[in-house]
Amino acid sequence: MTEVSLVLPAYNEAERLEEAVRQTAGTLERITQSFEIIVAEDGSTDGTDRIAEQLEARYLYVRHLHSDERQGRGKALNRAFGAAHGAILVYIDVDLATDMRHLAGLIGRIRDGYDLATGSRMLPASDAVRSAKRGFASRGFNLLVRVLLKSRLYDHQCGFKAFRREALFDLLDIVEDEHWFWDTEILVRAQRLGYSVAEFPVRWRPGSATKVDLKSDVVGMGLAILRLRREL
Repeated sequence: MTEVSLVLPAYNEAERLEEAVRQTAGTLERITQSFEIIVAEDGSTDGTDRIAEQLEARYLYVRHLHSDERQGRGKALNRAFGAAHGAILVYIDVDLATDMRHLAGLIGRIRDGYDLATGSRMLPASDAVRSAKRGFASRGFNLLVRVLLKSRLYDHQCGFKAFRREALFDLLDIVEDEHWFWDTEILVRAQRLGYSVAEFPVRWRPGSATKVDLKSDVVGMGLAILRLRREL
């Protein structure tokens, strides 16, 4: 079995996909001799699909999963992980906002026995730069998750996560969200079920324009918090 499957969710990422794959592969080569990179290309309209196809043809370790229509972050990740061969399953944001020097530590925590691992922009030792508006929204969201959903974590939405294969597939059977709240729901449910979760500080710098709509997506995630609270 492949040791590490790393997923790059990609929606309209034509300008930076090739560089993201190059940097990710270079970092993985220093961590493991057995890896694959899965480009979960989610209904892009800017030519990302063609670039992903070219990368797949050029590199044996690249696999391209195409969707004709946008599925949403969570659904695209579910599909990619379902197709992955790795014992350790990882996903990182394609803008590489989290410093890639942390990738060894992310994977290392799963090697050390944790079921899930996640980078955090909210711990005292974290080094994160965000706009005041987005920083306020993120802190408010994470506080609500801690208070209403009883999470012990501080940053639920950092796009830098790894999973032990068996633990992730058990959780995917019960995680309902198919878009941005996927990250939070999987972490909250994992804690409730007794899985071990490692949260560690990272250096994080914003990439280009985010795909999150502060108005509609944040409202949707607030409703998702209430939905999950009722279920739990």
